Amino acid sequence: MPRFGRIDWQRAASQLDERGYALLPGLLSARECASLAKLWDRRELFRKHVDLARHRFGLGAYRYLAYPLPPPVRELRQRLYPPLARLANGWLEALGREERFPTSLRRFVAHCHAHGQKRPTPLLLRYEAEGYNCLHQDLYGAVAFPLQITCLLSDPRREFTGGEFVLVEQRPRQQSRAEAIALRRGEAIVFPTRERPVRGQRGFYRTQTRHGVSRIRSGERLTLGLIFHDAR
Repeated sequence: MPRFGRIDWQRAASQLDERGYALLPGLLSARECASLAKLWDRRELFRKHVDLARHRFGLGAYRYLAYPLPPPVRELRQRLYPPLARLANGWLEALGREERFPTSLRRFVAHCHAHGQKRPTPLLLRYEAEGYNCLHQDLYGAVAFPLQITCLLSDPRREFTGGEFVLVEQRPRQQSRAEAIALRRGEAIVFPTRERPVRGQRGFYRTQTRHGVSRIRSGERLTLGLIFHDAR
């Protein structure tokens, strides 16, 4: 499974502060990516299928996994949550907020369930040529974890072209800033679910972030999305 011990979380924190996102290179091997991609065809593993075009979200599809999550996805979610919770709590402190996220995913999921959010949110997303995903935020109720992860399962050198991961950040009284990130197979991107703190001349202020996927020019692109709060 993934090489969790090799992740440089200090570097990730610096990238989030400087760029608004962090890259985790080589989180998954090519074999692990292929194994996760094969889950797409196992409809019994999923609780919901969404056609992007039907809802005017874009062009493509995604499927939310059901509980119990497949073991590789469950392990990813459990192992990545604690260091992300430390980063998230640092953001809360920077913004002067008193609440803190639990250090374990089990406790955080219990908190979601206590607020009526009981449906799992990890998902697979699939796009073919001309597919894309409009800018959005993944919010499913009152409880929202401020960081999430997308991991590319397809090989951009052989399986598709285009399809950059897009982040747009809106800072107060400024024009929106966009980033287009070309991920590598097995690489993950950590990014804000809704907002993040940015240091200004008078302390920290909040910026709003939305994310999406640019147009796939050819081939097929599959990704795994890891969202840590459950849905209503």
